[in-house]
Formats: sequence, structure tokens, C-alpha cells
Amino acid sequence: MTLTKDHGPLSAAPVQSVNYELSGPAHRLFLQRFPRRVRAVLGGETVADTREGKLLHETGLLPQLYIPAGDVRAGLLRASDHTTHCPYKGRAVYWSVRAGDRWAENGVWAYPEPISGAEWLRGHLALYWNTADAWYDEDEQVHGHLRDPYHRVDVRRTSGRARVLVDGVPVAVTDRPMLLSETGLPNRWYIPPEDVRTELLDASPTRTVCPYKGTASYWSFSDGGGRREADVAWSYPEPLEEATRVGGHLCFAHRSVTTEVDGRPVPCPPPG
Repeated sequence: MTLTKDHGPLSAAPVQSVNYELSGPAHRLFLQRFPRRVRAVLGGETVADTREGKLLHETGLLPQLYIPAGDVRAGLLRASDHTTHCPYKGRAVYWSVRAGDRWAENGVWAYPEPISGAEWLRGHLALYWNTADAWYDEDEQVHGHLRDPYHRVDVRRTSGRARVLVDGVPVAVTDRPMLLSETGLPNRWYIPPEDVRTELLDASPTRTVCPYKGTASYWSFSDGGGRREADVAWSYPEPLEEATRVGGHLCFAHRSVTTEVDGRPVPCPPPG
């Protein structure tokens, strides 16, 4: 994500504070070998199994895994009439996938004759993430998408005094927040549940998945007097390894949320 999104060096608006110039097209492609075995499973059958997968980093997009054709089970593919054209890669042809009792229409594509500058895509196939029921990085199931090697999550203890208000109502004050910095995203302040007025929060059915932090549970605000805001905060009850230090802590980010640290407002834009 750091290469192709926001202001990364391969994004549409790279930072200017560098001592070099990038020459070439504004829309950039960068192919890099993925260092581990990846498998895609649909309907109980392995559709793809590769140790030679390659991540395509493309301006403005999340990295996409391309797999050597020989590592995809051709017997599960059904040729499709569907085609698309990419001005940066060429004409894509598609296959649908049937495995067990599952059918993924136009779930696989390739560029049989990629345009100049993208020749290295020849002989490789790509699968939409939802083509498979499950993806595995080595023997661990992956949720969300494959991790980008240039994406980091860092958590630091901080002594800043954090105060959170929802629609002007104080809901949390702490002198022991955890600060989570994640590539391409604003800093997030995570607050111990003991320092949150949990009587003002109700559990929400909303769940989101982050391949770097885990599955988030959400909380809605209700002051008991009729004011209610949905999904003002989230937490990671069982975080992945990079985010273990914020496990169970609450992070507030919503249009109705104001977060102050040492008396000064800090940005807390909603996710997404």
C-alpha cells in the first residue's frame, strides 16, 4: 500500500521532498515476487497453489497477486466470453471457476498479450479475492487481502492525555493511551476500556477485517436521552501479532467524535 497509495513513490502524487526524479508514466506498475507459498481454495478444492506468485503494485490500487499459469488448476477453469481492456496492461481474458458445488463467474483473468512495458505478466493468471472461499499464506488463513511487504503497523505507549467526546459528551479520558501508526492512514489513539464510559456504548453488529490488525468489533453511542450515533468506535478483541498491544482497547473515529490530546484536537477521520 505504501508504494502505490496516498503519497507513496508509485502513487499518483508522490512526495516532492526527495533527491531524485522519477521518470516514466504517471501510472506505474511494479512486479515483485511474493516470498511465501499461497493457496486459494474454492468448494473444498485447491484452485491455485504457488510458491512463485508475484505481487503487482499498481498506482492507486492494492497489490494484486499474479500466479504462474501452471500453478492454477486448468481443469477447474471454464473459458468466458468476457474481456476487459486496461490501458496500462492490455486486453484481459477471463475464466469462470467451478469447484465442488461452488461457481465463481469470471473469477480469473490473464493478459495473454500484454502491452509493451507489462510483458512480464504473460503466462500469469490472477484471481479476484472473492473467487476463493479461503486464501492461505503458507498454512495460515488470510483475511482481507495478502499483506503488502511495504505496509507497517507500529504501536507505541504514550503519556499524552487523551480525551474523547461524542456530540460534545465526554466518553473517555486517559493518561495511558496507545498510539497506533499504520502506513497510509492517520494515527489512531486506542484507549483502555477501564478509561471509557462504557455505559454510553452499545455493542454493534458491524464487523470489519484488516489483514494487519484482525477482525474489529464496533460500538455505537447512546446517551439514554435519544441521541444515538452508530459505530463511533471499534476494538480488536483478538488482534493479530502487530496489534496485540491494542487488544481490547477502543478507538474512536466518526464524524461526531472529537479527540483531544494534551488539550489540542487531533484528526480522527472515520475509516474508509
